[in-house]
Amino acid sequence: MRKVRIDFAPPSLRRAILRAPREAWLLLLALFIMCGPLLTAVTKYRKGLDERARLQAATEVHVRQAAAGTAPAPSRAPLPAAQAAAVNAAVLQLNLPWRGLHDAVQSATPANIALLALEPDAKKSALRITAEAKSSDDMIAYVARLQQEDWFKAVALVRHEINEQDPNRPIRFQIDARWQAAP
Repeated sequence: MRKVRIDFAPPSLRRAILRAPREAWLLLLALFIMCGPLLTAVTKYRKGLDERARLQAATEVHVRQAAAGTAPAPSRAPLPAAQAAAVNAAVLQLNLPWRGLHDAVQSATPANIALLALEPDAKKSALRITAEAKSSDDMIAYVARLQQEDWFKAVALVRHEINEQDPNRPIRFQIDARWQAAP
């Protein structure tokens, strides 16, 4: 036999709440739980809108100032002369045509010449090459080959010496080569 509910109480809100099915309560609880993240998202969205409006207003002010020519100039403290010179020297060193210089020296250097150092000077557009050769003829031939390179406009043998401590007695020499701005 089926259970019959007999209720003669008048309908009211309290009665409707107490007699609500379990599924309705679970649905209400799920909706309540979902309201927290929804409220958080809405709050973040409103803050984003406020931030966007503030940035847009600031941008409009800057645009109006720029159009009127009254934009405030950024304040920069002048660099001391020594610091400016050091920065300019560093920029010159960084802008050296390394690849071209290296390729020019490499193509002119025969197997019987040992390169020991390449010392560029960006201010003078000069390159000091330190190398060793087995004989003075090899040294002279190397200087001549460097003079024929298109990269260099002036090549000069600066100094040379025989290394007496080495049993092979190689000649160590230095060459100054000035490179052209655009080979």
